[in-house]
Formats: sequence, C-alpha cells, structure tokens
Amino acid sequence: MSDSPQATLTGLPGPGPLVAVRTAWSPRGGLSLAVVAGAFTLAQLLLVRPGMGLGWDETVYVSQVGSHAPAAFFSAPRARGVPLLVAPVAAWSSSTALLRIYLAVLSGLALFLALRAWRGVFPARVLATGGALFATLWVTLFYGPQAMPNYWVAVGALAGTGYFLRVRAPRCDRSALWGLALSAALMAWMRPTDAVWATLPLFALLVGVRRWRRPAPLVALAGGLTAGAAEWVIEAHVSYGGLVRRLSDGSGIQGGLGWHIAVVDQLRGLGGRTLCRPCTGALPPAVVTLWWCALPVLAALAAVVAVRARRPARTLVPLACAASAAFPYLFLIGYAAPRFLLPAYALVAVPVADLLVRLVTAPGRVRRPLTVALVTVALGGHLAVQYAVLEHTVRRTTAAHREWARTAAGLHRLGVRPPCLLTGHMYVPIAYYAGCASAATGGHDANTTAAAIRRTARRLPVAAIVPPGGAPPGYARSWTPAPAGGLRVYVAPSPGQDGSGGAP
Repeated sequence: MSDSPQATLTGLPGPGPLVAVRTAWSPRGGLSLAVVAGAFTLAQLLLVRPGMGLGWDETVYVSQVGSHAPAAFFSAPRARGVPLLVAPVAAWSSSTALLRIYLAVLSGLALFLALRAWRGVFPARVLATGGALFATLWVTLFYGPQAMPNYWVAVGALAGTGYFLRVRAPRCDRSALWGLALSAALMAWMRPTDAVWATLPLFALLVGVRRWRRPAPLVALAGGLTAGAAEWVIEAHVSYGGLVRRLSDGSGIQGGLGWHIAVVDQLRGLGGRTLCRPCTGALPPAVVTLWWCALPVLAALAAVVAVRARRPARTLVPLACAASAAFPYLFLIGYAAPRFLLPAYALVAVPVADLLVRLVTAPGRVRRPLTVALVTVALGGHLAVQYAVLEHTVRRTTAAHREWARTAAGLHRLGVRPPCLLTGHMYVPIAYYAGCASAATGGHDANTTAAAIRRTARRLPVAAIVPPGGAPPGYARSWTPAPAGGLRVYVAPSPGQDGSGGAP
C-alpha cells in the first residue's frame, strides 16, 4: 500500500487556501515502527549495562516503593510518576538488572505507541526515521532504562502532539482525543511543570486561533494535565505548605528560576556530563557538539519546506512544542543536564526526519545519489559519535556507582547495618546501597537536625560520610573515623542494647 500524502488534515491558517494532509497507513508501516522500537530496546540492553547500578535521583524514586532501604527525602520538584512506574518490579525485588530490563522493554513499547500516534499525519517511513533519530541519541539510550522522568515526558509529548494533529482532522478521531488526554496525563504524572511547557503551544492554538478552537481537544488536553497533576497538587497542600510554596521551593532547589542563559551549559553536558552543576570547564570537541548545533538549522529548514509546500501544521506544531519544552532549560535555570532536553529532541525528530526523507527521495539523476551519499555519511558519523559518548558515559557512571557500593560494603564491615542512618557526602545513594535511612541538616534536602541525629545514634548505627580532604560535621567530631571505599566515614559510638527504633 502507498503511504503517499492525501488531503484530510487541516493546516494552520495563512495566506492562500488551507492545505490538508493525511497519509495512508498500512500494516507494513506499523511493522517498521515496531522494528525501530525493538531495536531501541535491544540497544539499551546491550549498550547500557543492566548492572550499572542506580544513580542518586534513581535511588530517591525507587526507595519510595522498594523495601531495600527506607524512603529518601522527596523534594518539592519531584513527582510520584516514576515511583509508580517502577513499583511493579521495585516493590518486590532489589535487582537493578531486573529493573533495567523492565524499563528497557517498557521504554521501547512507549516509543512504538508514541510514533504510532502520528499515523496518518506523516508517512510511516518518516515516523520510523524520526524514531530512529531520537532513539540513537546517547542521552535517549542512556535514560531509557533508568528510573527517571525525562524520557517519559518526551514520549508523552511526542504522542500528545501526534494525537493533537489527528484530532484536527475534519472527521475527528475520537480515539485521538483519548490519546491526547492520556499523553498529557503521562507528562503531568512524571513532571507537571514540564508538561505545562510542552503543551503551551497547543493551548495557544486551541484558545487563540479561531480556526483551531474546538471544545473537545481543549477539554481532553486540560483534563489530562489535571488528572496527571492531581496527586502532585494534593501532596503540595498536604506536605509542602501549599501549591505556591511547593513551586517556590522547587524554584529554589533549581537555583532560582529566572533569566539564565544555559545554552553553553547544555553544550558542555553533551560530552557525557549527566549533571553540569556548576557548569564549568572546557566544551567537548566540536565533533561531539556538531549535531546539536545543526539541529536548529535542520528544524528551520524543515519549517521552510513545510510552509512552501503549504502543509505547515504538522511541522510547525511539533517544532513550536519543542521550542517551548526546551525554553526553561535553555534560558531559565543556571545549570544543565542533557536529559532535560529529551522532550525537545523527541518533538524535533519527526520534522527533521521528514526533511531528510524528502532530501534523499528528491528526483535528479545526479543530485539524488549525491544527496543520499552525503546524508548517509553524515548519519554514520553521527551514530559513531553518539556511541562513543554513550560508552564513555556508561563506563564512568558504572564506576561511580560501584564506588558507592564499595563504601556501603565498608560501612557494613564497620557495623553500620540496617536499620541505620547515614548523612554527609553522597549520603542519599550510599544510604540506599547500604539499606540505611538518609538525613541532612542543611541544603535543599534538609529533613532533620543535628540534635535528632545525635538522638538517633543512641538507638541505631549512624555514620557521617566525609569527602576526601573534608572535615566531619560538628556533631560527629568525636565519632570514630575509618575508611570506607574511597571515602572517610565517622561512625557514632555503638548504641545501647536496650532499645531500638527508626531513623528521624
């Protein structure tokens, strides 16, 4: 069956007649998307080691539902989507490898569904190419099998935008309304603030452009966001002093939202720095950042081609959502992490794929073979760079996580075993690895006091972790120093045998 364009999907209003585009869909198209999603899952399992261990943020999320360690402090910006996502495995197993396999399979399925949401909007070959472009980024492969929210916001944004464009067809696709609502709910379930930024252009079209005003998609979009964010809002009033206070605390944890140009910070993160805070040091080699610098150029060319072809909606809408999703992380926070831009990458991938497919299929006895060769060489080099950065990042991250595990094992040898309490340097992930509770007396995650820690030390094993060259906190200066892994710990005197209890 052909996947050539046929008219049914209305474009954005502008000069001249509206151009409608809809593409035929065939089972073969669905198979191509399944192949991309399956390859994505397989690549995660092969390239991102299932035994890599959990990172700092992952231990916070997993500890909320797991039995391996007490729940870590849950700060204001976090949402409960990830703990619920990992609960089917984490609630009964502490195996990181099993959790990684589960998330890799689930992320591959989610990518397939998100791409399939665009059926009838773009040809299947464009969607498969867009999915492959997104799935082969090192940051996508690295975070797909991790217990983190950013990938799930990305696939929610990708699916939601596709469903939104399908809703705009003259014959409204009722299943697309449900898809739009569920996609919005998924985003809000994972990160409510990110969901708002990713859907701002959709709301602007539904409210501000007369020819796009329809109550059904507006209700679906708003209802999905409300349903997904409901728990977060309720928790704000129950545990954080209200919604305004939670938003304010979240802003403070992120360094205070305001005008901060973080574009160069994001460039520094492209070399494999999973968190660039503070973001200093040299930029990665140009070959590592070239794709990132080329991305806005390719997006602009895709927009020009779409406007000239008089079918702008299906290209300009995802590009507008991508720009909106990226804006706070490029201009409103003073640090960077590559994962923050995953929703923007997912949304840009489909229009860029459409541009590339048009380039390599353009007629011309000389031009077409030359274009195919150039695009093939460029994509091959791009894949090589992505693999190199991924391999370096996985290796470095695995080593760091193993160091935390060695420190936890050293603490066990010193008698700090569950139930126990850790504080100090890298206390959250090390506490998870050791099966201990974690506590801090200062900073964004402060959840106890020095007096409470001293009281706990009379009942439970307690240790303060100190970085190399660091000094212990005042309450731990009389405690026994000892090496644990590559760090130094100060262990409180053994508690008495006449009582027991939990951490503060």
